[in-house]
Amino acid sequence: MKPRYLLNFMFIIIVYASLTFYIGWNGWVWLHTAYDLNNKWIYGFIVGLISCSYIIGHFLKGVPLFKIIGSYWFGLFQYAILFLPLSNLVAFLLILTGLPTTSVIYWVGGAVFLALVILFIYGTYNAYSPVVRTFSLVIPKQVGELKELRIAMASDMHFGRLSGIRHVRRLVREVNALQPDIILLPGDIIDDDPVPFTQKKMGNVMKDLSAPLGVFGVLGNHEYYGGGIPTFLQEMERIGINILLDQVIKVGDSFYLAGRKDKTDSNRLSIENLLVDIDPTHPIIMMDHQPAEITQAQVNNVDLLLSGHTHRGQMAPNHLITKRIFENDWGYLQKSQLHTIVSSGFGFWGPPLRIGSRSEIIQIDITFVNSGNSGIYK
Repeated sequence: MKPRYLLNFMFIIIVYASLTFYIGWNGWVWLHTAYDLNNKWIYGFIVGLISCSYIIGHFLKGVPLFKIIGSYWFGLFQYAILFLPLSNLVAFLLILTGLPTTSVIYWVGGAVFLALVILFIYGTYNAYSPVVRTFSLVIPKQVGELKELRIAMASDMHFGRLSGIRHVRRLVREVNALQPDIILLPGDIIDDDPVPFTQKKMGNVMKDLSAPLGVFGVLGNHEYYGGGIPTFLQEMERIGINILLDQVIKVGDSFYLAGRKDKTDSNRLSIENLLVDIDPTHPIIMMDHQPAEITQAQVNNVDLLLSGHTHRGQMAPNHLITKRIFENDWGYLQKSQLHTIVSSGFGFWGPPLRIGSRSEIIQIDITFVNSGNSGIYK
């Protein structure tokens, strides 16, 4: 490891450990004062174990409890860092007014705990209760008899331990209820490792996704992280989901569907090379997991670009970060002839929490016309 990377890694570890200590110290002061908790060594060990659980779970894949605990810890970690400095300031000011220290710690700590509980309940509801967002587009291209097309799109399901088989059933039920012509899944279908997906037989449920023109998907970054792409592709083939790997196909002899490998793959084709033999007078729909190359898609005559990846930050205020990173981090954006739609995702990464975002399915109704301006109607 290069010295610069080693120093960066050490810096991150020190900052993380310091923030974890800060959270743990606040918890100890409250529990010790309000509930007379006395064994600080056992408490410290438990906090340390929880803070390392996600990493432990990565190596002990046969013990999923660690990864589950670690996932929830990420949510607690973020909001504790946001809430605790304010609560410390409030407690300090109240103590200065002469209120008993013990009472201040009890009530301020209790208020923080209650706020976190409410936030987790609200975030869990948002994560497991998807909504359907509808977009109606006009694309000034027409081929053959095709006048209209309904797409059902779902990205970032992250099916695995926490986004489990009941969430798969929700996806199948909600998507099929839309009666789509085609179903598109632009990446992160599984959460890293394909083993939980296959062990829980989620594919047997997912194969019930049904559309006359078929079900298609692409790889997301988490399929790469898991290192089990061959197993994943085999399972997708078994259940009738066609994963496009830098491929373009003609669907219904009416429009092109292009599917890119994820940006994680250094060997993926550029959009220009992928579409080199494509007739741009025909409609071109593209799936690209990360919405990082919108301008390239626009320049190369793509009509509709579908992406996910961002989760819209998943837990506010993270959306302020994704908004700065991506030209379109969520929702709809039009550039010349190009329509881009980025989904916040159907599932979640890490904690099953969505705050400031919502699990969603996208319905896209396209009308093809011979000429005129393209547009959107929501």
